[in-house]
Amino acid sequence: MAMSASRTARKLGVIVVVGALALTACSPGGGGGDEAATTDDITAEQREEALSTPTELTFWTWVPDIENQVALFEETYPEIDVTVENVGQGLPHYQKLRSALEAGEGAPDVAQIEYQYIPSFVLSEALLDLTPYGASEIEDDYVGWAWNQVAPGEQVWGIPQDVGPMGNLYREDLLTQAGITEPPATWEEYATAARAVKDTTGSYISNLGATQAGQLIGFMWQRGAKPFGYDGEQTVSIDVNSDEAKEVATYWTDLIQEDLISVDVDFQDQWYQGLASGKYAGWLTAAWGPVFLQGTAESTSGLWRAAPLPQWEEGDNVSGNWGGSSDAVLASSENPIAAYELAKFINNDDASALSLATEQFLFPPQTSVLENAEFADQESEFYGGQKVNELFSEISDTVDTEFQWLPFMEYVYSSYEETIGTVIAEKGDIAAALDDWQDQLVSYAESQGFTVE
Repeated sequence: MAMSASRTARKLGVIVVVGALALTACSPGGGGGDEAATTDDITAEQREEALSTPTELTFWTWVPDIENQVALFEETYPEIDVTVENVGQGLPHYQKLRSALEAGEGAPDVAQIEYQYIPSFVLSEALLDLTPYGASEIEDDYVGWAWNQVAPGEQVWGIPQDVGPMGNLYREDLLTQAGITEPPATWEEYATAARAVKDTTGSYISNLGATQAGQLIGFMWQRGAKPFGYDGEQTVSIDVNSDEAKEVATYWTDLIQEDLISVDVDFQDQWYQGLASGKYAGWLTAAWGPVFLQGTAESTSGLWRAAPLPQWEEGDNVSGNWGGSSDAVLASSENPIAAYELAKFINNDDASALSLATEQFLFPPQTSVLENAEFADQESEFYGGQKVNELFSEISDTVDTEFQWLPFMEYVYSSYEETIGTVIAEKGDIAAALDDWQDQLVSYAESQGFTVE
């Protein structure tokens, strides 16, 4: 699920150093499989031969029932047999993947990888550049910022599968009780609404998870901050304490210290109960949140509505992203052409991509699905008949394209919990904690041999 980014951020207890990531990927080709492209694009003949030759592929993913989409691929290419394996979600998935790569055996042909972890696999030369296989030809099939997550430079490292543009889910009944008839359009209005909701209903307008890096980073993304950057080699940029980031941090510090929002650890029992009981009058979340909330707070059906995030400047229309993943081909695959075609088919074939959105409820990055009436026109009873998919499809066009990640995000999230997470839980100064986080990240990067700009 797209929200696995949040779970990974919470569960990281092991720091994977860059030295351990610098694995030597096995050379593609051999074993009777199709031959990998090098500097030249593969030809139509090579593709046809690869897809008509009996071949076995292994696909590691945590998406439930993705065998349905794989079955469509196998029907189209009957000579290709795909084994789907779920080796865990979040940190266990990546630990097993890196262990297999380091051992030189047991790695899959295709693996699901969240966007923020792609750079670490690029660093270790574990991913196949999909450009020679034709990946650049499908760039326009995706919203620009999602494509940039898999192709920040000249190479293409995966096929986008799902995304998490952020919006505001709120309890219309509680806001109405507080005299608020429209969702706050600006963050200034949101702070005013938070006071009214708390004074009138006793509810918090929302919760900022004490250890939830993905959510706060998403708010920074919306504000235009560029906390991370990576050139694909050995140079990184780290700016988690920029003016924009500190503006976000100060805003949330003020709300926390005025006891207008809560700081419960999310995705735990107390938090689930808070969504269902009205402790929270809203949830600032990603596009995967609406379906998730329906299962968590079923008894509140009909009371919720969806809106864009509040804006920093009145009249703006900007969002951030929280979560999302891709399907990438491992450089060690002995059948790279077939593996690429599998990754592409699952996420780019019209029927497969639409079913991922309407059956597994992954929020799509494909423009054809975002515009498809079967997806966009769904009316949700839980949200009072609102077309929530249509709303988040519109939000998806407002996410900043240039946001990047560091090649050691495991450490970034672990460090976040030690610095920012602790301060949030203690209701301290988040902006000041950003300085500590900045220092930790720069020191770590330099200790691993990176040049920090």
